Amino acid sequence: MAVLLAAAPLAFAEGEIGTELVYNRDTVAWPFAARPAEAAVESTAAGSAGPSNPVLSPVPPPVLSPAPPPAPPAVTPLQILQSQALPAVAVKLPAVKAQLSPQAERPSLWQRIRNGFAMPDIEGERVRRWEQYYASRPDYVQRMTTRGSRYLHHVVEEVEKRGMPLELALLPFAESAFNPQAMSSAKASGMWQFMPATGREYSLRQNMFRDDRRDVLASTNAALDYLQRLHRMVGGDWHLALAAYNWGVGNVQRAVANNKRAGKDARYENLAMPDETRNYLPKLQAIKNMVLAPGNLGMVLPPLEDESYFRRVPIEQDIDVARAAEMAGLPLDEFHALNPQLNKPVILAAGTPHVLLPHENADLFAGALATATGPLATWTAWTAPRTLRASEAARKVGMSEALLRQINQIPARMMVRAGSTLLVPRGARVQDDVTPRIADQATMALTPEPRPLRRVTVKAGKSETVASLARRHRVPASAVASWNKVAIAARFKPGQMVVLMLPALEGNSSTRRPAARSKRAAHIKAGRR
Repeated sequence: MAVLLAAAPLAFAEGEIGTELVYNRDTVAWPFAARPAEAAVESTAAGSAGPSNPVLSPVPPPVLSPAPPPAPPAVTPLQILQSQALPAVAVKLPAVKAQLSPQAERPSLWQRIRNGFAMPDIEGERVRRWEQYYASRPDYVQRMTTRGSRYLHHVVEEVEKRGMPLELALLPFAESAFNPQAMSSAKASGMWQFMPATGREYSLRQNMFRDDRRDVLASTNAALDYLQRLHRMVGGDWHLALAAYNWGVGNVQRAVANNKRAGKDARYENLAMPDETRNYLPKLQAIKNMVLAPGNLGMVLPPLEDESYFRRVPIEQDIDVARAAEMAGLPLDEFHALNPQLNKPVILAAGTPHVLLPHENADLFAGALATATGPLATWTAWTAPRTLRASEAARKVGMSEALLRQINQIPARMMVRAGSTLLVPRGARVQDDVTPRIADQATMALTPEPRPLRRVTVKAGKSETVASLARRHRVPASAVASWNKVAIAARFKPGQMVVLMLPALEGNSSTRRPAARSKRAAHIKAGRR
């Protein structure tokens, strides 16, 4: 379909060159061929300068058909537009190759993605609203695309390997704005937004040291596995597969079955579904449109070269995250951006056999590892032998209670249960790295600290026993027997004073009694009205 442009000035959208010119006195329609120009270039045509316009080679003169001899003089597109007397004529022009700068001629990742689009487009007001949403937030789009530039090439490579449509490579833009640290209110995590249970189903480990839902490589592999499975389960329809990714495959299958029973069309746009799912594909379509023709939305995408951003570097011994970033010559936040699965300030080689680094930094890191001597980690794992208060555990491992709580995220008034794994300083005597079993299966369980006990004396009733008193006050019978130095099967005499140790009440009597007096006073005062 031709795109209508105002008669003057003539401009090109994101470096695309026309192949056919249809003109009349007032408008010109020019269908654009998909020829990207990622770098900022300018048109030499008069009145058409801008950061998105290509430098054109001389345009061959149009030939009017039928062409009476002798041939008419050469007419340029600009002269045609400026003419006020020419009738509407269709002019066929040969394809024109843009003369781009060497930087702009480098392969574009955006164009590679465009070439791989294969899903049917959807139209409608919801798509328009999402287009307006992104078009009105250029700063947000800039942050999103800049952040995604670290990961997008890898995602595109993996999608292409499986023969899947490249619209799916844009899905993290819709799910998380390509933020691998994103966490939803429903606890979905990572740039693909896996729920905990779904992540475990697709072998994404989640323990105290790492969460593979945030791992760039593992989560992408799991997401594409999941999407392919959903695609099969909904009969090979990618729109339904994406709805299932958002809403759940069971819900989509039931909605399809309901429509079929009612004799209705069972395609995505005709199903009854929640608003979130109803907006899911329009949001992705708007992102697709933004990539396909950003100029139509008044947007400029940052140039992305079609080359990988990072590579894997093996880790053979435990190493502090800060030390690894320093050895790689990277700021700590950039190191975390490529390795967002790490939960603790130490990388355990048994559970994280590699890290991702930009190519140049990977070489620097590998060289530093080769010459490093001695332990590279100042942290290690310690297993609690029994249930301990945080203060007691801190004394055992030689660190402050405040730091123990902070590094292991132990809330106030909680105890560490027996068998829990804690991150603690690695002393000089600790030579071994953390074992694979702990690196993969470490857990930390907490239990509330018991409330302080208060001594209470009660009078035994008729036929009172240790067991009956214990049941009444919800304490162990063995404890009642121990407090009163009697056998667990003992019977108390009527009126005998029995000692019990019961949990202390919240607050103290001095704070409760005034409230009771004030309530009685209020009642009396109210009765006098």
